Amino acid sequence: MRQRSPAVLRLWLWLLAVSAAPAFLGALAADPSKEPFTIRISCGSFDDVRTAPTNTLWYRDFGYTGGRFANATRPSFIIPPLKTLRYFPLSDGPENCYYINNVPNGHYQVRIFFALVANPNIDSEPIFDVSVEGTLFSSLLLGWSSDDEKTFAEALVFVQDSSLSICFHSTGHGDPSILSIEVIQIDDNAYNFGPPWGKGTVLRTAKRLICGSGKPAFDEDLNGILWGGDRFWLGSKTLSSSSDDQSISTENVIAETLLAPNFYPQGIYQSAIVGTDRQPSLSFEMDVTPNKNYSVWLHFAEIDNGVTAEEQRVFDVLINGDTAFKDVDIVRMTGERFTALVLNKTIAVSGTTLKIILQPVKGTRAIISAIEVFEIIPAEKKTLTQEVSTLRTLKSSLGLPLRFGWNGDPCVPQQHPWSGVDCQFDNKKGNWVIDGLGLDNQGLRGVIPGDISKLQHLENINLSGNSIKGNIPVSLGTISGLQVLFTDNAGLCGIPGLRECGPHLSVAAKIGMAFGVLLAFLFLVVFAACWWKRRQNILRAQKLAAAREAPYAKSRTQFTRDVQMAKHQRPHEGSRSSNNESSPLSPK
Repeated sequence: MRQRSPAVLRLWLWLLAVSAAPAFLGALAADPSKEPFTIRISCGSFDDVRTAPTNTLWYRDFGYTGGRFANATRPSFIIPPLKTLRYFPLSDGPENCYYINNVPNGHYQVRIFFALVANPNIDSEPIFDVSVEGTLFSSLLLGWSSDDEKTFAEALVFVQDSSLSICFHSTGHGDPSILSIEVIQIDDNAYNFGPPWGKGTVLRTAKRLICGSGKPAFDEDLNGILWGGDRFWLGSKTLSSSSDDQSISTENVIAETLLAPNFYPQGIYQSAIVGTDRQPSLSFEMDVTPNKNYSVWLHFAEIDNGVTAEEQRVFDVLINGDTAFKDVDIVRMTGERFTALVLNKTIAVSGTTLKIILQPVKGTRAIISAIEVFEIIPAEKKTLTQEVSTLRTLKSSLGLPLRFGWNGDPCVPQQHPWSGVDCQFDNKKGNWVIDGLGLDNQGLRGVIPGDISKLQHLENINLSGNSIKGNIPVSLGTISGLQVLFTDNAGLCGIPGLRECGPHLSVAAKIGMAFGVLLAFLFLVVFAACWWKRRQNILRAQKLAAAREAPYAKSRTQFTRDVQMAKHQRPHEGSRSSNNESSPLSPK
């Protein structure tokens, strides 16, 4: 068993101490025997797609977002060979997001590839910002489509609520156009640079470079373990165009690779850039955003056949003039040749340049295998979930115009808040809250939902000059800080200063009702006139009939009377007759 130097032992003890701090890490290391959660989306595609040479699966673009489909023009060889994209016209709103649900909580590499719309009538190179989970991490600048490294944006982020939002923010110059999105789970402890690393930070990939090979490659091409992500490494044979650096390579197996938490493939250590006798030091320089912190990761392996023992190559590493690492001896620090060594340093940069110099102090020339640089971005605190949900309900209930967007988080990124929404940070809750709504004269319709009372931090609402109707929710009275309320919506009712709620009708409704009553009255008049005329006709017909039948009626009446007289006379005559006859009992 090989003996490790004190420096290596200290490094391992530090890693052990970090990995034993679950309260800080908040998660367990990945299990390389299991597949990480991975989803790749071919934006604008109606079907699942597989791409060569690794037969990578890209899922169809369905149910994630809005926007429009179009054919794509690929500006770089780095971009996956996909044929479609999705773009977002400003008329659809300034913020548009992909929402990916059912994502296991954990640490993820998120990468977005950009492309150009294959349509000469659409701006060929849009300029826009990109955020993940509410944190802005990339801003495309003019000329990005002709720079391989700028045709994609990548960030390392923690998912904490089983969903992931990736948003594109228009800047008024062209329509954001997205070729593909990759979400790949990585080790929860990946790229732990020490405090303040964790769920409160997002790492933006600013540079990833393989030194010496000259060939770009993904981890997948380098037989890497996917728990390290599928990193893209840009190849370079020299660190500076003004130097005469030389490249070397080996086919020897490199020890201490594919190890947690970063799982670096051995391919990045099988080539290197070394100094020359004329210029033994190495120098690397890149543009950065000023007043930011950067995490620098430097990779080494002693693959030079001219160096076989300790003390034969010792150098200092200077970053922006300060000594970041002193007396670096790869063989001493790793214990033997052909063994990977990774050094990490956090640097505060005040200017626009990050410069790394490897300066020999003993023995032969400097050497380096790979470089990674990440911008450390504090993760934005999100808006209270309840208030976000309430605003979305309000958006639907009032029929908010599509141009407003209202996608993503209302308050973050802070550079792109929702139009018409005022935010303030609540230090007690540790979240953003909504304290004002200004949506006057926007052609809004519909009713105000009762849920608006859940915006408990509102201080003013201005919805004037719209066509909102219905009752103003009584629950608004529970918002203690509300001082300014909206008016000038003829259909609203229910508070002092507005009409009482009830079956009130609009002018058009009143005119319609009056017209209906008039029609009903005319109908009744016509009906009555027709009935009266028909009745008169019947009476006239009866009189005429009576006049024609008068002699017959008189005769019939006289006959009836004669019969009745006859009936009265016969009983009298009978009585008289019986009185004249003798009775058999009477004497004669």
